[in-house]
Amino acid sequence: MEGYIHSIESFGTVDGPGIRFVVFLQGCPMRCLYCHNPDTWNLKDGKLTDTDELISKFNSVKNFTRGGVTVTGGEPLMQVEFVTEFFEKLKKDGIHTCIDTSGITFNPENKDYMNKLDKLLSLTDLVMLDIKHIDDEEHMKLTSHSNKKILEFAKYLSDKGIEIWIRHVVVPTITFNEKYLYELGRFMAQLKTVKALDVLPYHDMGKAKYKELGLEYKLKDIKPLEKEKAEQAK
Repeated sequence: MEGYIHSIESFGTVDGPGIRFVVFLQGCPMRCLYCHNPDTWNLKDGKLTDTDELISKFNSVKNFTRGGVTVTGGEPLMQVEFVTEFFEKLKKDGIHTCIDTSGITFNPENKDYMNKLDKLLSLTDLVMLDIKHIDDEEHMKLTSHSNKKILEFAKYLSDKGIEIWIRHVVVPTITFNEKYLYELGRFMAQLKTVKALDVLPYHDMGKAKYKELGLEYKLKDIKPLEKEKAEQAK
């Protein structure tokens, strides 16, 4: 099976436990104001690659990437069947598998989708879940989407016993806010399988890419957050 790939990193250190082989998939429905990879938004801008080719690339470096494999994006769950086939092949060799997702595609009303998702989750050891904002109205402003299905997805993972690693970006004037941080903490306390929490300081390193792509960077007036304040937020 073929999927649309943005890029591959063979020595990833921030995409799950250990040193990992990281596959960045193309395509994302979210439009996060601080997204530093807007070039991943359009699905068919990626390179068509089949799962055997990915396995071959992984095998060529697997002695150095003992942590396992992470599929990220873009939004990897836009290509759920492709990721499933890739993970099936990895699991034949007992490789640790991780998905880094926003959860935006979760759709419990769609039985066909849920069957495909459950098959993928049965092959997934860890889900890194990016919660952009705990407040639904503010989430809409930040990403152009509601967070309701995302929070449902988090609870679904917890109920199924899937390990979760929460990621949250703290942005001055948007998510670096005591009220919202407490609300996020209370939500996380409901989840039974959270294994780690990354609180990441906002940065504006994507500005040059937006300019190159002819896109407006809407947070241009917001300064990056100091690492110490991200630790405070955590």
